[in-house]
Amino acid sequence: MTFERPLTEHPILIQEVGMRDGLQSAGSFIETDDKVSLIDQLSSLGLKKIEVTSFVSPKAVPLLADAEVVLSKIWRNPDVVYTALIPNVRGLERALQTELDEVNVVMSVSEAHNLANLRMRCSESLDQFRIITRDSGSLRVNGTLATAFGCPFTGPVDSSEVLDWGRRYLDLGIDSLTIADTIGAATPGQVYSVATAFIQAFPGIELTLHLHNTRGLGIANALAGIAAGITRFDASLGGIGGCPYAPGATGNVCTEDLVHALIFDGYSCEVLLPELIEVVNALDLLLPGSLTGLVRTSGPRDRVHSMSE
Repeated sequence: MTFERPLTEHPILIQEVGMRDGLQSAGSFIETDDKVSLIDQLSSLGLKKIEVTSFVSPKAVPLLADAEVVLSKIWRNPDVVYTALIPNVRGLERALQTELDEVNVVMSVSEAHNLANLRMRCSESLDQFRIITRDSGSLRVNGTLATAFGCPFTGPVDSSEVLDWGRRYLDLGIDSLTIADTIGAATPGQVYSVATAFIQAFPGIELTLHLHNTRGLGIANALAGIAAGITRFDASLGGIGGCPYAPGATGNVCTEDLVHALIFDGYSCEVLLPELIEVVNALDLLLPGSLTGLVRTSGPRDRVHSMSE
């Protein structure tokens, strides 16, 4: 049996979400200056986008209570898009007082998970998004479709429903879409099918896949997305993160492991892997728990050892 790697003429773009999606559930507060240092290092490594923080209520997510201060201190690479998650209109008001390129709004396509995560019905989230797109000014708005491959409370989600919500997002004027496997329920065949359907339904719209590695399929799902034509992927340093309102959902697909897989399989990916691993090592010193990424500990596949080791 032969395997033919799908070719793509476009580079694969990696978007780092660990500074928000990862640190929001890190277990302990990471000092503001440490966050700034990590983001500054990431800004020079070839990443296309960095999700810096979140404008959620500091009471709800105290680990990101320093959002405005972080954004006031970071160095900005003009080749990187700096984005932040906003949950509602109040979040937009705060974001507009800072220097950002984009805001990211999130709604679960599962009513049950949206209620658990955002305490709103899907229709209420959409009402918020309508105001946000109207009042966002020069900020781009990215819309994330959470639980697009499965809900922790109600199970599988029909792909036609996900497409319908994507269409509603775009009808509001949202600029780009992210399809999120929030609980790591997706399989490669499912990812290929959904990604193909989105590309066909919304030609020319910027699409991102946000994958989790809950069941060990994160990189396999990314490769399935590439085969379908997706070129943008969210990933998180060290594999940190996970949705606090999704029982059993562990971390995001690991940035350095995904970059390693892409580079050594011959894809065009401009992220600097050795330097990225150095940043992950710095992050490891700041976090209380262990990181789940593998390449950091094993080394890249071209690493060789002395026979005396």
